[in-house]
Amino acid sequence: MKTLVLVDVQNDFMPGGSLEVKEGDQIVSEINKIIQNYDLVVATVDWHPENHMSFASNHVDKNPFDSIDFKGSKQTLWPNHCVQNTEGAAFHPDLKQSYIETIFRKGTNPELDSYSGFYDNMHEKSTGLAGYLKEKGVSEFDVCGLAGDICVYFTIKDALDEGFKVNVIEQATKALEPVTFEKQKAELKEKGVSYF
Repeated sequence: MKTLVLVDVQNDFMPGGSLEVKEGDQIVSEINKIIQNYDLVVATVDWHPENHMSFASNHVDKNPFDSIDFKGSKQTLWPNHCVQNTEGAAFHPDLKQSYIETIFRKGTNPELDSYSGFYDNMHEKSTGLAGYLKEKGVSEFDVCGLAGDICVYFTIKDALDEGFKVNVIEQATKALEPVTFEKQKAELKEKGVSYF
């Protein structure tokens, strides 16, 4: 079954959003060109409560992109983004959403940050994505979205750990830090990930 996983094609990651990815909106037209070619399309979304621990605004004297120690791990603090039921958490309005069969929400627990579409960063809570794909008979999927070096990257890493073959649609993926993305690309290619 030809499967596409869309990662966080949400307004807050678009130009003008609270955590914008440069040229992030350019991926929407690329996705729309190919989305109808898939048998199954699923999407992940950040869906944060206002009191989420990753928001710099919830920490005294901290700014976005500062780092803190949280439960023994390094945590980057972000601008408030993709807050539940806000316009920033909605899909980009031009995205052909009718093709999306199911949406997996992540980052819903205020005490756990979640980059991957499969698990939170501490691997304490599954989103159910792996089980859903396996139940559908999916062993390989294409992935794209935002941001390439964060949520897409960690989604791919967890997918590999779950035994999936992953192909990245580069023209439909943009990174917050392109240099980091290129380093990750080399790392993931060595693990069998394809880029096209």
